[in-house]
Amino acid sequence: MAVLTMARVLSHPRTAELVSTLVENTLVRKLMVKALEHEVYKRAIVDNPGDRLHRAQEDKFYMVRSMILALDRAFRDNLISPQIWGKIFKVFVGNIFVGDTEWRDSFVARHGQGSAPPAFLTISPSKRCNLQCVGCYAGSTAADAEKLEYDIVSRIIQEKTEKWASHFTVISGGEPLVWRSQGKGILDLARKHQDNYFLMYTNGTLIDEKVAEEMAELGNISPAISVEGFRKETEERRGKGVYERILRACRNLREVGVPFGISVTATRYNADLVTSDEFMDFYLLEQGALYAWIFQYMPIGRGYTLDLLVTPEQRLRMYRREQHLIRERGFWVADFWNSGPVSDGCISAGRTGGYLYIEWNGNITPCVFFPYAVDNIKDVYARGDDLDSVLDAPLFKAIRRWQNGYCYLRSSGERIGNEVTPCPIRDHYRVAYTLIKKFGGRPVDKDAEEALQDPEYFRGMIAYDEKVKKLLDKVWEEEYLAPERRKKKVMAEAAG
Repeated sequence: MAVLTMARVLSHPRTAELVSTLVENTLVRKLMVKALEHEVYKRAIVDNPGDRLHRAQEDKFYMVRSMILALDRAFRDNLISPQIWGKIFKVFVGNIFVGDTEWRDSFVARHGQGSAPPAFLTISPSKRCNLQCVGCYAGSTAADAEKLEYDIVSRIIQEKTEKWASHFTVISGGEPLVWRSQGKGILDLARKHQDNYFLMYTNGTLIDEKVAEEMAELGNISPAISVEGFRKETEERRGKGVYERILRACRNLREVGVPFGISVTATRYNADLVTSDEFMDFYLLEQGALYAWIFQYMPIGRGYTLDLLVTPEQRLRMYRREQHLIRERGFWVADFWNSGPVSDGCISAGRTGGYLYIEWNGNITPCVFFPYAVDNIKDVYARGDDLDSVLDAPLFKAIRRWQNGYCYLRSSGERIGNEVTPCPIRDHYRVAYTLIKKFGGRPVDKDAEEALQDPEYFRGMIAYDEKVKKLLDKVWEEEYLAPERRKKKVMAEAAG
């Protein structure tokens, strides 16, 4: 296959020379891009293993295509240095596509036939942050002292790499760049674990020239810088002067060839702006960001409120705009709710190919936005267990059962729940509430406890979900399910 062939070529010891050829030779690069697009289209839509919904497979194809186009733009505009390209290919291609073949048998032996591990995990080593943003999911401030020690964080990464063959790690916070433990920080972590690629969510204000140069030297970390819009929207939430510091960070990263993206929290006040062509053109084309992650505001953390949620009508508009940005503009944009068909629904609770979350106190939760813990990594290690044991937590298993029953890996001939509303705690709050109560999810902080006990919060979330369902179920029915029924009817008539 073309993808595997490319993988083997790019994992060759002379990777740097091959990468330089792609950077310098436009014709070779264009041919490679076309070959990759063709192969992805064939595998996702023509072959369609598992007989998935055609429209959902299209969503997958266009998302992967947007990634390919973003990397092609990075080659064309020299946004990533050849040295870093070599390290990216070594981690992603060498370790994921070519290496790590024995781990599969080992994992199946421990967990049973048909099992597969999470693809990654997200970890927040520290709650501390140098900013104090409105509606922060973590409730972070500069005074927060909660943190994990370096040795524990390093052990977590090494363990999931060895046990799950997971070479991708997401770092969140707090602000990761303020974390210090045992004389070390985030960049020391990336230096030690060169077999991992790190995506780091950051406010960007601490990425000066020196930090950018160190990231370039490491070659295995990509910052996703938080923005809320342009100057007005960003500084209303993050504070005066932050916007200029963000643009300075983008410049510092561009100049040394470190790949970076943006992270956007969409609220009812900026939802239309952050999915506009103007916004994406500025950050992805002018500032050189490769990707944009969109997180719809979740009513958790400091000062949680339903008032900041994007309205159901805005959410539908966001879906339409994001489809335009990905399919027509070719931008690498992911919305972790509206892009549900790309991931076959919710990816939380250690789902196959999904992830779990570990926060600064060691609490292990289904995801970053599901603040109810099943265990604590410090306790796990103290009793002689490891990360594998966490996957068997009753709440995790219950969430995975719901995922499977709702939509995960279901063929086009089965009942498939709306993958545009995939989230148990956001789109199906009654489900999350019931599972938390039944399987003992422990609130990780006072805000999470208050939300769970607040009848107004419960009623508000249920009412919100019902409005979202009314709008987005129509999209799912008309654009995903109905075409599939028509196709099968035509096939049946032709066969009969």
